Amino acid sequence: MTVLPPQTNPLRCLTGALIAGTLGILLHRLTGAIAYVFATHAVSYHNQLVYSLAVAVRTLVVGLCTLATGVFSIIALGLVALTLQLLWECWVQGEQS
Repeated sequence: MTVLPPQTNPLRCLTGALIAGTLGILLHRLTGAIAYVFATHAVSYHNQLVYSLAVAVRTLVVGLCTLATGVFSIIALGLVALTLQLLWECWVQGEQS
């Protein structure tokens, strides 16, 4: 029994783009909310080491959320572009035959 790889079609690409775009939007809102909370609540530690670690963790959290937002957004754009390419190829093949 052989398993065939799934065929790429525009509907699958648009579904993936919708999912990735939704995750990108949600992560963008999460990033904004986290940045707002971090900006409104100052770090108030008297120990320099603890202060430095708190700032590093805050920077890391905001950076990772921003990275995830960018990755999902670029994936969504790429899948939309792939959808357009597949539709273009179908249209060109339909004209030739």
